[in-house]
Amino acid sequence: MSDNPGESGWHAELDQDDLTEDRVPADPMALFAAWFEQARAADLFDPTAMTLATADPLGKPSARTVLLKGFDDQGFRFYTNYDSRKGREINANPHAALVFWWDRLERQVRIEGEIVPIPPADSDSYFASRPRGSRIGAHASPQSRVIADRQTLERAYEQTAERFGDNGPVPRPAHWGGYNLSPRAIEFWQGRRNRLHDRLVYRRSDQRWRLQRLAP
Repeated sequence: MSDNPGESGWHAELDQDDLTEDRVPADPMALFAAWFEQARAADLFDPTAMTLATADPLGKPSARTVLLKGFDDQGFRFYTNYDSRKGREINANPHAALVFWWDRLERQVRIEGEIVPIPPADSDSYFASRPRGSRIGAHASPQSRVIADRQTLERAYEQTAERFGDNGPVPRPAHWGGYNLSPRAIEFWQGRRNRLHDRLVYRRSDQRWRLQRLAP
């Protein structure tokens, strides 16, 4: 099995030719914004889904899918339980990677950088916008911890819901909030025929982005 998307199944049927050095912007965030809007228009199941890879202090990796909740020149934001496995690993080793795979477009974006918690006020604002059930669940679930069974989780949810009442406020728990990944490298991958895929990577150096082409 190949480690390259497009090796099996799609075979670069789209054969887009626009990922060339003379046709991309100097700022990778502008290119990401354009690709993201195209992904949103492509009727994908969820174009915000991204793989987040972290590692513990010994370098042992783990990966999972999270949802992108915003991006700008400062980086890419997502939210989680700070006490989860990913939260603990980020706290111990604040370097991580993200991967977007948009199959219908035969495009992949790989991002590497440093992660820091976002300001508490921003986490408060986003938490308040979530459905009430999700807010209660954030209090009830000890994310990534071993629990006895499904019933244990459901009882915890019911007890938490009872504690807050039907209409009482559900504040953000201290163990839940957002992170921002500030990119130091962003690679754009686009499928092409004959495995001659396009790969352009932007690397940040001295506050500037340097563009390079990688062999597929």
